[in-house]
Amino acid sequence: MNFIRIHFPLSLVLTLIISLLPSLVQSAPPPVIDINKAITRKTTFAVPWFENKDLGSTKQKLGRDLALVLSQALTFHGYIDVIPTEKYSSITANAWKTSGADFAITGKYSISSEKIKLELRLHQLAAGDMRLGKSYNGSINQKYEMLFKYTDTVIKELTGKPGIASTQIAYVSQPKNQRAQEVFITDILGKKHRQVTRHQNLIVSPRMSADGNFLTYSSYHSGNQNLYITDLRQSRTTQALSRRKGMNLAPAWSPNGKQLILTLSVNGNPDLFMIDRQGKIIRQLTRRSGINVSPTYSPDGKHIVFVSDRSRKPQLYLMKLSDGSVTRLTYQGSENAEPSWSPTEDLIVYSSLRNGIYQICTLNPFMENSSIQITKDQSHHESPAFSPDGNQIIFAKKDGNKHKIYGIMKDGNFQRPLFSVPGSQSYPQWAQKNY
Repeated sequence: MNFIRIHFPLSLVLTLIISLLPSLVQSAPPPVIDINKAITRKTTFAVPWFENKDLGSTKQKLGRDLALVLSQALTFHGYIDVIPTEKYSSITANAWKTSGADFAITGKYSISSEKIKLELRLHQLAAGDMRLGKSYNGSINQKYEMLFKYTDTVIKELTGKPGIASTQIAYVSQPKNQRAQEVFITDILGKKHRQVTRHQNLIVSPRMSADGNFLTYSSYHSGNQNLYITDLRQSRTTQALSRRKGMNLAPAWSPNGKQLILTLSVNGNPDLFMIDRQGKIIRQLTRRSGINVSPTYSPDGKHIVFVSDRSRKPQLYLMKLSDGSVTRLTYQGSENAEPSWSPTEDLIVYSSLRNGIYQICTLNPFMENSSIQITKDQSHHESPAFSPDGNQIIFAKKDGNKHKIYGIMKDGNFQRPLFSVPGSQSYPQWAQKNY
């Protein structure tokens, strides 16, 4: 028998192999939620109570609590709804699908000697597949952190971008009928509040580095308005960053965390200065052109937006750091202040005084006539700041004589109070969680 041997060029062989790779290698499922577009329908989840096989059905209080917190963390993102557990009578895939859910998350847990183990599974109901499974072990006190981590993993699986459940929020809290203020840090749901300062005096403008490792704030407890920095990691040490005479106010952290821009009045006029992490002045950015405050960095570190009253009223200005050139941005509203630059795009959020009420607005600093008012209710909305993913905005909303911390999507939807603690809360800031 004669065999015919056919020789293929090597380039053709490689082309054939590459073309077959998609069928030979199982690729990750594509994202199913596009958060870059307007959300017309929220994705629905079923989150049945977590199970512990060692406990009877009447002793599953922790399982209900775990499922509830996970549901709240998912809902917090603004584009997910969780179907109430009462709407499906059993923990079967058919029951979840009948209830209208797109996805379900099931959980099992076990407890031993103050330790907890969680096993969590994400099910895509239309495909009938288990899409994402994770296991976590730790102390019982870490149970919420485990749920937040899994939430962020689910969000990334479905959107392609990390979630914000594990991020942290700093704020200033003032007890009722007291003048003293202190800085606190909490998780997104307000489950754990950690007190950072104990100055028993007036504190303003906390600012966190993007990685969540450091917190700066201005305090009057020594008589002058000095700037302090606290290491939020295990050392939790605090030291003075700037004790110059006069104002030492509200620094903006550069994206790389190596420099800060703050307001100093050491020369008489409140001007913007760039300093390093040890408080040494690198250069002066503004010179006696009115009062200059509230800087915020662009994500690439090449520009800042700040507030100045050089045109008689507080307005927003854009500065190019390479040459110091300045452009006025705002013309609507009698006052415009407290800008925050999105960490993910060219979008500024700020408070604008319109018809006697401070409203939240956004604008593109490189586009004319781009201002959009996203709040309209008749309460003051102050000190806005972006979430680490750039999709949400946090702010202090005035409620009578108190302020409470609220959140809202950047398009103006899903405005709600984030947590409730006694007294008045202000100056909210958002950053990644440090571990």
